[in-house]
Amino acid sequence: MYILTLKKGEEKRIETHPWVYANEVAKIEGKDKQGSIAKVVDSQGRLVGYGFINHLSKIIVRILSRKDEVFDESWFEAKIIRARRYRETLDYGTAYRAVFAESDDLPGLIVDRYGDYLSVQFLCLGMEVRKEMIVEILKRVFQPKGIYERSDVSVREKEGLNQTTGVLYGEVPDLVEIEENGIKMTVDIKGGQKTGYFLDQKENRANIRRYAKGKTVLDCFCNLGGFGMCAASVAKEVTEVDISEAALDVVKRTAALNGFDNVKTVKADVFEYLRTLKKGGARYDVIVLDPPAFTKSKDTVGQAIKGYKDINILALKLLSDEGVLITCSCSQHLSTQLFLNMLEQASKEAGKDVRLVELRQQARDHATKLGAEEATYLKVAVLIAM
Repeated sequence: MYILTLKKGEEKRIETHPWVYANEVAKIEGKDKQGSIAKVVDSQGRLVGYGFINHLSKIIVRILSRKDEVFDESWFEAKIIRARRYRETLDYGTAYRAVFAESDDLPGLIVDRYGDYLSVQFLCLGMEVRKEMIVEILKRVFQPKGIYERSDVSVREKEGLNQTTGVLYGEVPDLVEIEENGIKMTVDIKGGQKTGYFLDQKENRANIRRYAKGKTVLDCFCNLGGFGMCAASVAKEVTEVDISEAALDVVKRTAALNGFDNVKTVKADVFEYLRTLKKGGARYDVIVLDPPAFTKSKDTVGQAIKGYKDINILALKLLSDEGVLITCSCSQHLSTQLFLNMLEQASKEAGKDVRLVELRQQARDHATKLGAEEATYLKVAVLIAM
């Protein structure tokens, strides 16, 4: 087993955070395979924790536990059972994030459940070398019809791993039907965003019904149409906008599946489409902005803020009197305070007097550990124009 001794004082941060960076380590003793479980101690030799080691990554150890334990198959199974048991208390049915990596003491493992199927990601070397074992545990715990791997993310390359996708067990259809917030939704596990769908917005999508009853709704960057479909159950009219033809095909299918005749789709670049609407004098009662992350590093936060501000200015100018803007950021590098500061500037430049009605985050199946700020990434502000 590798034993890593930290530099003096470095244990203070790691006591509440599951990552150990290589530059925090004073010395490494012992020998084992990469991806094995290593012991981390402070400068006085006191135990800090045990975790996956990978010399190729800046995150040299990902903490599994703060105490002496036997990290065998039964240990991993107990963690996955505990993760599932918590989700079952949420009354989400059979569509939820079943395992959320470090937040469930299972670093690098994402498991999303879509009915009878699981979509999984192995994001670090420690989990990759245990993939076969993890799949066997998932089969026992969830008894799925199929498990599909969506490890097609760049973070794997930082771990020295190739991106990969494919069926790990059983059979997985191209499209899977789930129920979310009483709405039948169609999920593309194999080709959709992330693991097939953005489950983290589940509660925020349900919340749109508070504001959309009898209203006109514009859902921008709609992806598979989750916000718009919830709105359509109570709204007068919903317009779903996305640049992806494939995503909009799923939206049309889902609208038909639910019998919604008040939904229309528009294939367009959202920035350009909003400018066109502004020129035409269009107005909407409710507008949703749920764009992809405009920044994936600290270095581009300034540029991202400009992009977020521009799109929010455009949306605010399209709001009717007492209209509602539901605006989101999924970038972990854009803090909540920076997000609110940006919205303040956007409202000023748009000439709109707005009130902050709600400030929301990701759904409860994405619960996070205190101290791991990067896991609390989603910010959703509900603004009303006065």
